[in-house]
Amino acid sequence: MISEPEMVDEFGAVGAGEVVGDFDQRPVVGPRPRRPWRWAVGGAVLASALWAGALYMHPVGAPEPDLHGYRMDGDPCPTVRLKAIGAAIAPRESTPGIEPEHLNDPALDRAKCFISLRSPAAKKPIRSRWYTEYSVGVTVTLHKRTDPAVEFEAMRGTADSGTDVDAKVEKVPNLGDSAYLLTQDDGNAELRVREGGAVLSLSLASYAQFDSEDGETPPDEGPDTSDLSPYQSAMISDMRDLMNSLKR
Repeated sequence: MISEPEMVDEFGAVGAGEVVGDFDQRPVVGPRPRRPWRWAVGGAVLASALWAGALYMHPVGAPEPDLHGYRMDGDPCPTVRLKAIGAAIAPRESTPGIEPEHLNDPALDRAKCFISLRSPAAKKPIRSRWYTEYSVGVTVTLHKRTDPAVEFEAMRGTADSGTDVDAKVEKVPNLGDSAYLLTQDDGNAELRVREGGAVLSLSLASYAQFDSEDGETPPDEGPDTSDLSPYQSAMISDMRDLMNSLKR
């Protein structure tokens, strides 16, 4: 497993569906179906139950999480440099392919964006009509009212597409309070970090593209783009850079 120079042999892959360290239970697959409320329940009883649940989930007087100096005064996505990934794969495109998301709320601040890397198709000549495209996803969430630690650990084996029992989860030391790398065999990897109330994610996706002419059908299935292990150290380096850029 490739890591940053100072982190060689500090984290490694585990078997399919397993987790390094004390993580010995898989998350529940998918949310359970919600049962409809029985309207015969009195309003006062329902209100009491909801209030009791709120007290259990968010006890009165619980301290707010430490943000360790993280702030989001605006959209951080335009300033994400991706120096290491840019050197290992390709520089980032100047304009995003998908409009970024940005939320400011008294409970949390959140920003999410997808960044395309410069396509090899723009470089002529192309050695092969098959080439690999890459995109990077960045999500930053600052929890200002509730501690996200328990939720962060519970979601360790869950990707955007749902729970993947075949995904590899690798614990990454010396990065925030807790960090792990989630790798799927379909060309997707995601590095997640929690430091106090700040939760950050940097994902990398790869997919094969065919330079077709007049709607020509590709002659074969194209290259295998599933192995992202050569770029793990670059992901860690760019995550460190992102974390430092958000601290004041």
